[in-house]
Amino acid sequence: MERKTPLYDCHVAAGGKIVPFAGWLLPVQYSGVVAEHMAVRTACGLFDVSHMGELVLRGKDALANLNRLLTNDYTDLQTGYARYSLMCYESGGVVDDLIVYKCSDEAYLIVVNAANCEKDAQWISEHLSGECTMENISDSVAQVALQGPKAEAVLSKLSKTIPAGNYTFIAQGEVDGIQALVSRTGYTGEDGFEIYCAAADAPALWEKLLAAGKDEGLIPCGLGARDTLRLEAGMPLYGHELSAEINPYEAVLGIFVKMDKPDFIGKAALEQARPVSRRKVGLKVTRRGIIREHCDVYAGEEKVGFVSSGTHCPYLGYAVGMAMVPVEYKEPGTKLLVDVRGRKVECEVIKTPFYKRAQ
Repeated sequence: MERKTPLYDCHVAAGGKIVPFAGWLLPVQYSGVVAEHMAVRTACGLFDVSHMGELVLRGKDALANLNRLLTNDYTDLQTGYARYSLMCYESGGVVDDLIVYKCSDEAYLIVVNAANCEKDAQWISEHLSGECTMENISDSVAQVALQGPKAEAVLSKLSKTIPAGNYTFIAQGEVDGIQALVSRTGYTGEDGFEIYCAAADAPALWEKLLAAGKDEGLIPCGLGARDTLRLEAGMPLYGHELSAEINPYEAVLGIFVKMDKPDFIGKAALEQARPVSRRKVGLKVTRRGIIREHCDVYAGEEKVGFVSSGTHCPYLGYAVGMAMVPVEYKEPGTKLLVDVRGRKVECEVIKTPFYKRAQ
């Protein structure tokens, strides 16, 4: 049975179209995916991401455990900063991708994907050593994402605790009287914030933000726009561009694998994983059609790969996808075909991200 986030009643009252997702009941859209997508690109949007998982590592050996569990290196991470990483199996395949927030030398918040929360918590707890504990605080925490070029203008009306830099956060923040962790992060390709608060405070936070953003064009957004935005920005989604069968190098995320640090889970396998024989590429549809996940990719008559994610991008105005193909087809300009329900759709390999905001 699907669970409800603390904001479920807010979504229903606002006319959100509720669908099951990763074990939760969440709005897929309010005013429409295209309208919500464009609001985030041109003004701002507000998302309920309370389904995400929050785990806390504590203890004097917390850092050593992080570095053993994750591919990235957290040795030089400063308090108040966040860092993305992958967590791998011994095989080099990916358990999950996640963000770590350093709250102190002995306390780290790990934010994981909703569908993987229980799996991740079990994996981490089974691999802890020394003086370190893990607590799953997901049920007590709500999270909203305020995203878009006007996000700071909206938040500034309610808060003086605004993180200045990307991937920084304020642990003891406040939003119009509501205690919150305020982080300058997001999953849309835009500037914005992810705000964590007590579950009981979430409805009030949601309504305060919407009211503050009314004149800035802020609207509530659902899962549909969240997916089109992340794809347009070339961001991976676990179960699509990442999985137990896809390693970080195939996913073109090698920058987050620090092979020069001491041993970590999956390191031995990843040392043998390069050069890769296949890798993720971006595809632009050059004729009519929209490509979707699981569609087969062809070079002429030969099936060479599969689409991991695909959609029509409202802001760019054309259809794109990400696909896993042999490395000989990775170069921009390479012509490929995608089988969409028996019809071959013409595509061209292009660089990702498809969209990148002006700095």
